[in-house]
Amino acid sequence: MTIRQTIEKQLSENPVVLYMKGTAAFPQCGFSGKAVYLLRQCGVDFMAVNVLEDDDIRQGIKDYGNWPTIPQLYVNGQLIGGSDIMQQLYDSGELHKILSKAHA
Repeated sequence: MTIRQTIEKQLSENPVVLYMKGTAAFPQCGFSGKAVYLLRQCGVDFMAVNVLEDDDIRQGIKDYGNWPTIPQLYVNGQLIGGSDIMQQLYDSGELHKILSKAHA
């Protein structure tokens, strides 16, 4: 299975996926920690993928979404963005709306 196929499988099997540095229990950077915090504030279940465990996934997800930084949040297979965009969406109430459609 190619890295692209692995990513597509993760995104198709999980409505909310966060590609991050570290784990949800132990984020390895402040941006990833912020992303986990925002998702928890929204009360949503999500799959966390630790890009530090696999360099191919780390580069592959950047190529897949044409987004240069980690973390990256995907909802229903669509790239939402990184922690700054997540914060803006959270502050405006849009993140809750986006996530509520993830399990619809």
